[in-house]
Amino acid sequence: QLYVMIAPPIIMLLIFAYAPMYGVILAFKDYKVSLGIWNSPWAGDHGLRNFIRFFNNYNFKECLRNTIVLSVYSMLVSMPCSIILALSLNYAKNVVFKKTVQMVSYCPYFISTIVFVGIINMIFDNRTGVVGSFLFGNADLFPSLYVWSGVWQGIGFGAIIYMAALAGVDQEQHEAAIIDGATLLQRIWYVDVPAIIPTAVIMLILNMGGTLNIGYEKILAMQNQNNVAMSEVISTYSYKVSLVSSFPDFSYSTAIGLFQSLVGLVLIIITNKIANKLSGTGFM
Repeated sequence: QLYVMIAPPIIMLLIFAYAPMYGVILAFKDYKVSLGIWNSPWAGDHGLRNFIRFFNNYNFKECLRNTIVLSVYSMLVSMPCSIILALSLNYAKNVVFKKTVQMVSYCPYFISTIVFVGIINMIFDNRTGVVGSFLFGNADLFPSLYVWSGVWQGIGFGAIIYMAALAGVDQEQHEAAIIDGATLLQRIWYVDVPAIIPTAVIMLILNMGGTLNIGYEKILAMQNQNNVAMSEVISTYSYKVSLVSSFPDFSYSTAIGLFQSLVGLVLIIITNKIANKLSGTGFM
């Protein structure tokens, strides 16, 4: 029965995660639809022409910079905010207030990206929005608008993981701390924070893997002529050259995606090794 129960997710993993890996070969090919993947000729420069083309592209540095800025900015803001919310709710004594805050903070997560961006546009549109003339038309403020709107949308859902870690804290430690005269902040720092550090480290390692794979849907929906200098990331560029272009280049787009995945893998390995050295809470 156990094998039958685990079969569906394994089959889905094989179909949607491993089988498509065959298409990675497109990155090293000069793909022709009429010839198919395998019969298409290999790209020049030892099969690396698509990668060299991307690295030599005039806006490669701009896309890479914007991607790293948005990813790192999001990680530095989202995780601490979720931890702070989890710690605050953990000490809330009024059950009704606690449940209300949880519900209100969780709800935005279930709003679709397009609807969510529509709300942002209504508020920050540079013609009809309440504060649009100050924010939405300013390219330099796009990273902050993107990140903090994401915090509002995901802070409640992100706090669930840390609240689960806090639920496992032995209450005897708190009782001992109270007897020893520890203040509330001291109990948080010396009892609760060490309990959620392993979870936070694991989440950091996982997030590092997606540094260059930042989702393009929200960025693409928020993008306009005013902020394109700060909103064009690798994912949106790859989308435009493959699915939007009049002459789609699937080999070039695949090379870009493979580059993102390889960088993510390297970052995961490095972050995991650092975490193991510093705290011993990595994956292996």
